[in-house]
Amino acid sequence: MQTERVTFLTSREHKAALDAFAAASGQSVANVVREATAQYMAQPPAATEEGKALDLLVDELGAAIPKWNASFDSMEASIARARRSIREALAAVEATK
Repeated sequence: MQTERVTFLTSREHKAALDAFAAASGQSVANVVREATAQYMAQPPAATEEGKALDLLVDELGAAIPKWNASFDSMEASIARARRSIREALAAVEATK
């Protein structure tokens, strides 16, 4: 494998932690960094602000829709009762003729 040198700056504490992690896992620091960056780059891009807003909207709609459905069911039942009362009232008027 043809390699290229990459240099990055980090704190002494981070470098010590990286050295310790690499040693504990039996790898070189270079391999740990290669693997970590490969995994990082393989992840899907971070959600955009618009995407986050859409996710929130989906959550809100998911919570609201059952309430809307219950409200519509209640309205339909109320309309059915009103129609039944109107039919009964009309029938009573017709019976007096």
